Amino acid sequence: MRSALNLKEQEPSMIETSEKEIEQHLTKWQDVLRLRDWDIMVRIVKTKWRKSGDIKIDLDDKKAVLLINHNPKCEKREELEELVVHELLHVKLYGMDQMIEELLSLVYGKKDTAKREFAQTQFMMLLESTTEDLTKGYLEVAKSQNALSFGRLSKSIEEELGKN
Repeated sequence: MRSALNLKEQEPSMIETSEKEIEQHLTKWQDVLRLRDWDIMVRIVKTKWRKSGDIKIDLDDKKAVLLINHNPKCEKREELEELVVHELLHVKLYGMDQMIEELLSLVYGKKDTAKREFAQTQFMMLLESTTEDLTKGYLEVAKSQNALSFGRLSKSIEEELGKN
C-alpha cells in the first residue's frame, strides 16, 4: 500500500509560465499557421482559474487575446507550446465554429432544449477533439523540420499539363 507522501509525489508537477515564453511560441506559430495578419495579445491569468488556456476572438477585426494560466496544467515546458498551438487553431476554426453555432440556433432555436443541448455538446466535443488532433499533427510535422511536400499536386499537374 502506498503512503500519502508517495501519492503526492506522483501528482503531475505544474510549471509556471511567463509572457515572454508564450510570446515566443505565439510568434513562431502565427507564421506556421498563417495568422500573421492577426493582432494577438498574450495575457497571463494570475487569478485562480480552472483552465490552462483560452482565446477570445474578434473575427471582424482579426484580433484575439490569448489567455494562459500562470500555472497551467502542464508537466513539461514543451506542453506550453502545445497549449499555444491548440488555442491558435481555435482562431483558424473560429469562422466554422460560429457558422455551426448559428446553424444550431436556426435548427433548434435559442432556448435550451434537450435536442439543442445534445447537438451543442456533440459539436463541442468534435471541435475540441479535432483541434487537439490538428495540434498534435502540426507539432509532429514541426519536429521533422522538412519542407512541405507538393507530391500529389505535382503529380496531378504533371498528368494534366505533361512534363515541363
